[in-house]
Amino acid sequence: MDENENLDNIIILNDEDGNEVKFEFLDLVELDDEEYVVLLPVTDEGEEEEGEVVILKVEDNDDEDSDEESYVSIDDEDTLNKVFEIFKEKFKDDFDFVD
Repeated sequence: MDENENLDNIIILNDEDGNEVKFEFLDLVELDDEEYVVLLPVTDEGEEEEGEVVILKVEDNDDEDSDEESYVSIDDEDTLNKVFEIFKEKFKDDFDFVD
């Protein structure tokens, strides 16, 4: 895989302190008419970090002229678990999941 292919699925988000954080986009999961992104943190060297994925809810901006989406954290543990279970089932052959 060439380096540019790998960058196609990298998104950069700002954390609560305004710092840029890179994530690899793994999947978009739909649950109860809502969409959630499953992201894997990436180090500055471009390497995927071993460990936990980040799941965020996708929210469309109210501005009709903008195609941008916002990602918000999820406080509901049940929703997080449901989204993660869907993701695990979809990718059970691609990733080694540790409970």
